[in-house]
Amino acid sequence: MKTALGILALGISLQAAELEVGQPVNLKFTAADGRKVDLTKMRGKVVLLYFCASWCPPCVHEFPKVKATYERLHPHGFEIIGISLDGKRDQFDAYTKTKQIPWPQHFQENSWQGPLMKQFNVKAIPTQILIDQQGRIAHLNARQNLERLAGDLLKLPDPAKQWGQWRGPLGTGFAPQADPPTEWSETKNVRWKTPLPGLGHSSPVVWGDLIFLTTAVPQGEKLPVPEQPAGAHNNIDPFHKLRFIVLAVHRKTGKVAWQTMVNTVQPHQSTHESGTWASNSPVVDDQHLIASFGSAGIFGLEAKTGKIVWQKDLGKMEVKHGHGEGASPVLHGNTVVINWDHEGDSFIVALDKRNGKQLWRKPRNEPTSWSTPIIVKRGQTTQLIVSATRAVRGYNLANGEVIWHATGLPHNVVASPVHGNGIVYAGASYEKRTMHAINLAGAKGDLTGTDNILWTRRAATPYVPSPLLMPDDTLYFFHHYQGFLSKVEGRTGRDLGPFRLGGMKNFYASPVAAKDRVYLTDRAGNTLVFSHAANPNPLARNILNDSFSASVAIAGGAIFLRGEKFLYCVEEIKPPSAN
Repeated sequence: MKTALGILALGISLQAAELEVGQPVNLKFTAADGRKVDLTKMRGKVVLLYFCASWCPPCVHEFPKVKATYERLHPHGFEIIGISLDGKRDQFDAYTKTKQIPWPQHFQENSWQGPLMKQFNVKAIPTQILIDQQGRIAHLNARQNLERLAGDLLKLPDPAKQWGQWRGPLGTGFAPQADPPTEWSETKNVRWKTPLPGLGHSSPVVWGDLIFLTTAVPQGEKLPVPEQPAGAHNNIDPFHKLRFIVLAVHRKTGKVAWQTMVNTVQPHQSTHESGTWASNSPVVDDQHLIASFGSAGIFGLEAKTGKIVWQKDLGKMEVKHGHGEGASPVLHGNTVVINWDHEGDSFIVALDKRNGKQLWRKPRNEPTSWSTPIIVKRGQTTQLIVSATRAVRGYNLANGEVIWHATGLPHNVVASPVHGNGIVYAGASYEKRTMHAINLAGAKGDLTGTDNILWTRRAATPYVPSPLLMPDDTLYFFHHYQGFLSKVEGRTGRDLGPFRLGGMKNFYASPVAAKDRVYLTDRAGNTLVFSHAANPNPLARNILNDSFSASVAIAGGAIFLRGEKFLYCVEEIKPPSAN
């Protein structure tokens, strides 16, 4: 430590002119691995000058985040030039090898006294200086928001403005930077509607200029139906092979950008009469699209082209009563997670989104559930939280180890949990009704009956649709899936409702919101819009000529509604101005 402090003191004593944003930068050297580095030849790319050392705790601490940003943005034109402040070559080599650093690095013994430190006026490390595509300084300190700042320079879509996963950018049903219309009909504010092949209840996801969804299309002659599980009832039998399809639609025009058939197979099990064989929603980022058809396969595709990059067969689910599959994949960084709760050997598995390789797999003592996991960042640990019958569990996303669990939910868990401000809300409604508010502060081990359970609700809980969580911690959720809506103060569990939704009946689509407006879409084509206020005020009831079971996606000024027959884009259409 004394050595480190001594070297740092030398750096502080250097005198150099202050750098300025917009200042052109020249840098040319031979990297430690022999690569030639010339910043003038990197014009057109965004470049991070990254000053760090293996002996510097903040450098080591932030390195995984820097590397993750590099891996995500490098294909879009992002580069890193490392300037190492290690004092000895063996330390530098060991750190480079251990961390598998892919970018070129400058190394020079006693580099604190070298010309680069003076040129860039570096007084402490880590230092991150961001260079734009014209070779000019864009940001003198990019440490706190590197990915966002680099993404802005690269003109990449802001993730907060997309709807890249089931339940939106926050996983709560709320679109933080969207402002969609309040009113629409078949003749008002429908920008376009596109006929859809086959049938699917997967929700659309949106990234950049494309909307993505899945469907299943019957093909060929009628086939004998495989033997169905005991207790099967109210189901649709698989009389045909199905073509399992992923498609992308242009956001502005509604025209199909690409359509990829990923598999053709006869399902081994039926699905519920209100379900489909394409009910799992896909998940997408700026490069990768992951589509799960459950027993028909998990597929990684190029988001821009629809090209299949990898596929994974996780086996055949033995779903309770043959009621179909539905849990969606969840994505964080390079990790995509699939929950596989069924009547056989249940498990949860993490895959590398880039190649489908298994990162970890853990058994689960759970019967069939349909709940999609959520991702929650807690301090330095990223948690994966899954609702199910025997327990709600928080896993360490890095290795799949269970951090905490809380019991008490019924069978047939469908609704996904939501999280905000350190509290997870998880509920279900079947043979009993239960909903927990779980405080993640210090959560470890069995939380059942502890102070981490802030409140428990035993009536009027969600079943098929998942709850909506507003930024002020207000919860909205349906009673079971009927036309009664609860409004609950999240931190206390205090009821602020309920409200009877007159004229509206069955809801499978989960509630969504933007600005101070809440949107509820039923299966008959009605969407009720009301104000999020102390006394909610109905703003509009909108009707489309379709049936809706998929949840709504919101992005920018548009709402995307996936019906049984059409995909609708609802966006304000201003009348032409008079001449």
